[in-house]
This record gives sequence, structure tokens and C-alpha cells, in this order.
Amino acid sequence: MGAGVMKSGGGGSRRGRRRGGRAQPMSEINVTPFVDVMLVLLIIFMVAAPLLTVGVPVELPKTAAGALPAEQEEPLTVTVTAEGAVQIQTTDVAREELVARLRGIAAERSSDRVFLRADGRVPYAIVMEVMGAMNAGGFSNIGLVTDIGGPALDGNGPSDG
Repeated sequence: MGAGVMKSGGGGSRRGRRRGGRAQPMSEINVTPFVDVMLVLLIIFMVAAPLLTVGVPVELPKTAAGALPAEQEEPLTVTVTAEGAVQIQTTDVAREELVARLRGIAAERSSDRVFLRADGRVPYAIVMEVMGAMNAGGFSNIGLVTDIGGPALDGNGPSDG
């Protein structure tokens, strides 16, 4: 696979010609298959990387806000689905148990930062109820998670039109 056959050049000179017209093996490595495999692996990882994020699928509203800086501790995420169900990370939680669960989690964590992911179709009142429960549970640093590319409302960003 790595070596090929190279015929000796033909002109009239005797230099470089061998008797019997036998071909001599090439001593160079063919890197084309290696490059092909690397490109395929690169494409596979580029496609698979966005799928590695853990979470509940929700339609996040789009805004022009930038991303928050990363932390050392894994961020706590509370999700409100389109149906109004509440989840902490990926675990379903009844709304009546939300404050008690959050207090238990807050006692174990060093950071009071929590991210709220809410489907764009969820009424504002439900999102505010969950935020109030998060505050009562001991989390005062609440970040709202959105998708980028929404309207900037300053006339320079993308529009809904």
C-alpha cells in the first residue's frame, strides 16, 4: 500500500537504465490515504461536537447578548420546557418541590450562579415564578440562557422580518 512502482526514464542515454527493463520500487510514502482519513475524522468531530451538550431540547429565544465567562464548577441549569415542566439539569422536579431541592443543592455548592433555560413559548409569568423559586432556594446569581442572532433593537442587528 505504501510503495509503488516507478519505471526508469527512457531517453537514449545509458545512465539510469538497467538491463532487462525491470521497474524499481519507489521509496517514498504515499500520504494521500492518511490525509483522507484525517479529513474524514475532522468532519466527524466537527459534526459530533455540538451534539455533546447535555440538556433538554427547548426553543430558546434569540437575543443580541454575549456569552457569560466560564466557571470552574459545572453550572447548575434549571429548564422550563414548552409544556411548563421544570427540570434541574436533566431531572424532572415538581414545582412544589423546587425550592426545597434548590436549597439542598445550594448547601453543597460553592457558587450561587444558576442558569435558567426557558422555552420561548412559555408564558412570562411561569418563568418569573421559577426565578422566584430559584431566589428563594438560595441562588441569587441567575443567568438567562438564550440563542444568539436575535434582534439587537438598535437598528444594527438582525431583525425578525
